Amino acid sequence: MDLVTWIEWIVKAVIMIVVLLTGFAYTTYMERKFLARFQSRYGPNRAGPFGLLQPVADGIKLVFKEELVPAQADKLIFTLAPMITAIPAWIILAVVPLGTVTLPGGRLLDLSIAGNLNVGILYIASITSISVYGIVLAGWSSNNKYATMGGIRSTAQMISYELALGLAFVGPVMLAGSMSLGQVVDTQSKIGWFVFWCPVGFVVYLIAALAEINRPPFDMPEAEQELTAGYHVEYSGMKFALFMLTEYTKMIVVSVIAATLFLGGYQLPFQQFLVNTFPWLGQIVPWLGPLVLLVKVIILMYGIIWVRATLPRVRYDQLMALGWKILLPLALFSVFLTAVFMFSFGLVH
Repeated sequence: MDLVTWIEWIVKAVIMIVVLLTGFAYTTYMERKFLARFQSRYGPNRAGPFGLLQPVADGIKLVFKEELVPAQADKLIFTLAPMITAIPAWIILAVVPLGTVTLPGGRLLDLSIAGNLNVGILYIASITSISVYGIVLAGWSSNNKYATMGGIRSTAQMISYELALGLAFVGPVMLAGSMSLGQVVDTQSKIGWFVFWCPVGFVVYLIAALAEINRPPFDMPEAEQELTAGYHVEYSGMKFALFMLTEYTKMIVVSVIAATLFLGGYQLPFQQFLVNTFPWLGQIVPWLGPLVLLVKVIILMYGIIWVRATLPRVRYDQLMALGWKILLPLALFSVFLTAVFMFSFGLVH
């Protein structure tokens, strides 16, 4: 492997981190603005034009805010827990394909870091299960009963919804005949978006993903009415900011994965037809890949915020019942239904 390839990987990794950090900051702005509109208010509108500098103001506030550590806390684990939670959210998008463009001179440039990894979906499934350790350790190390309860709830929630989430991945894997996300996107360009082939799996994925990232109505590990913020109740300053960074980064991540697995990824709707009809688009469309994916991600995140504005938090017994009694059987049914569609339309590999 030559030096140019290493430099290319490093540059793309740095760009990915910068994009995620910027996305985290302005996802908070986006959520506050959308929630304000749902509730007939203005939202942030003081810091900068249209309130666009509000995330900057919040970041400065958190940087200078005093960080407190409980006297009886396990100080090492207490400090490491936010990082254990945040790092998986940053590295998971390394395997998401963003398209390939042709540079002057004929050299092909893959815009993703490792978009053609042949076990990309397995990589995602494994990385998503790591961040729960940070939440559990944050609750336990705080030496606070509310925080410990939040960590325990997070563990139970992760176990309950991880199975349904994993089974939701099976439909796209069956249709593509590969665990490579690049192959998943290429197959959708030929037979259509997978949301039409496994709609039940798409719905199961969206619900399970909300539970995985502890978003309302599944924010039981935080539940401020019961646990006064739950697992991060003892955190302040930048340690608290890391937990918030993780939550909003995961919003972006689950939306990117949903768009890639079920909505054609970086490709335009009917892209192959458009390129065949208008050949000149073939030179332009590859450069639009990241922008097309961004639009799909924003639409999905709007849906996540809409759910928060609409639905009340479920009870803990309802949370468990939904995961085990409804989502898991639905996920299994989705696998069966996808197999039936494949046999019916001659798509068996």
